[in-house]
Amino acid sequence: MLDPNIGRLLGNRYQLQELIGSGAMGRVYRAKDTLLGGVPVAVKFLTLSIQNERMRLQERFEREAKTCALLGQKSIHIVRVMDYGVDETYYVMEYLQGQTLSNIIRRKHLSLPRFLSMSKQIGLGLQCAHDGIPVDGEICPIIHRDIKPGNIMVTQDPSFGELVKVLDFGIAKLLLSDGDHTKFYLGTLAYSSPEQIEGKELDSRSDIYSFGILMFEMLAGQIPLVASTNTFGAWYKAHNFAKPNSFAEISPNLLIPKPLEDVIMSCLGKKPSERPQSINEIINILTTVEQQNDSQNIIQDTPVINNNLVYKDSQETIKTNFSLLPVPVEKIKTNLQASPIPNQNTQVEPQRYSVNDDVTQLFSWPQNKPIANIVFIQPIYHDKNLLPALWVMLPQAEIRKRLVCTRYNQFLFISSPHPVILWITVIYTRQHGAKWLPYYLDLKTSFGQEITQLLQNTGEYRLLFFAKETPNPCTHILQSSIATAQRERLKEWLKSSNFPTLLTDAQISKNLLKQEYEKIKPKILAKLETMDTDSPFNISG
Repeated sequence: MLDPNIGRLLGNRYQLQELIGSGAMGRVYRAKDTLLGGVPVAVKFLTLSIQNERMRLQERFEREAKTCALLGQKSIHIVRVMDYGVDETYYVMEYLQGQTLSNIIRRKHLSLPRFLSMSKQIGLGLQCAHDGIPVDGEICPIIHRDIKPGNIMVTQDPSFGELVKVLDFGIAKLLLSDGDHTKFYLGTLAYSSPEQIEGKELDSRSDIYSFGILMFEMLAGQIPLVASTNTFGAWYKAHNFAKPNSFAEISPNLLIPKPLEDVIMSCLGKKPSERPQSINEIINILTTVEQQNDSQNIIQDTPVINNNLVYKDSQETIKTNFSLLPVPVEKIKTNLQASPIPNQNTQVEPQRYSVNDDVTQLFSWPQNKPIANIVFIQPIYHDKNLLPALWVMLPQAEIRKRLVCTRYNQFLFISSPHPVILWITVIYTRQHGAKWLPYYLDLKTSFGQEITQLLQNTGEYRLLFFAKETPNPCTHILQSSIATAQRERLKEWLKSSNFPTLLTDAQISKNLLKQEYEKIKPKILAKLETMDTDSPFNISG
């Protein structure tokens, strides 16, 4: 039977194309945004809105929808809500191409490094929600209420590698009544906390219980509790009275660091007071275990660089207006700013990165990154200082062409519809030309803000090169300085990004920046061709 929604134009804007998921909370369709040139989005219809008449209160629904949208702006680990409809009760979200955590753990157990990376990202998303979002002058903490593998999406991001996002934040609360929680249960029985299954008022520690079950399953392949039947009564008894199985009982051969095992099992406390009292406690232990694991890997000559900063979420509030009107391209272009094409003494850095010859041995290609021609950011520690770094993978022959090269950097910025910086790095030789290494920083994410702040504070960064044929270890390192004028602009742009802006997709700004980037390439190349400042890579011994 054909779905009558396929081909339908929703809200005079979103054309529904394909049903991609359904469940207790509703149906999800892939759609295209006709006002933005067919950009793919996901539209979720909430199934229970008709039965719950109080959902007809437009003011309450809009408040909750606004909160969910702002939450997605605050953390990269939460799916972004971009629009909503009141009459039919639907959300429009970013369209994610990837797979659910449920599909991943069904096929195989996770390695410890991958588990730690995923769990930290999930935890950071939860922490951001539990800390709350300012709405109409007050802080609104958000409890998820349905943490489970099916609500965790894992995508491959060209900048972050394996990026984890939590889905359906706030939707469970929207489907509940105004505080009358005892008459209506919503969640997933196997992952619900004892207080949730009893219909009590919930706080963040309910999500911590569900997170504990999820982490146990990610490592052991099974959840720690088993009900006699898949019924409400059986799960009520399991969550309230049954002792959770240990890792040793489920998977005797599984080796788990004791602090990690302890924190996961403590999440399963029957009473909220017996569990960690905040997600931050869990994140701290995950980070400690990750650092210890990294140290052991270094001793075993298989180093992994700690990437805490990459997934750290800022607690700073990002103020933004909730608006979904498209901005005319003419207006957008007037907001484009750029650092001028530099004089010879302001941007090209011929200095050699003066470190020990074996420094490259300290850096190995992260396990969660593909073996491909990519560029991503991951800060590094050197002489106890945190430095921004571009990690670059290229064919070995391509790297060898530029063992002696000129380095250049420049930054472009667009403030609206979405504040984004294009960070341009070029390595150049007269014989082989320019190798362009662009990277976009979204200033409405904590990661983009932190990296921009780091660039502005340090005034330099490293380029780490890895050969595709032999990914480990790093083969060459370059140092690049940032001109004083550019550092001042980075400071100004960072400050301006906190001003209210339209709630739009960063991809629009990235596309506009790319157009300007192509325009200035010939000017940059012309400047490089007049210089004779080639200098060597730092080459490992």
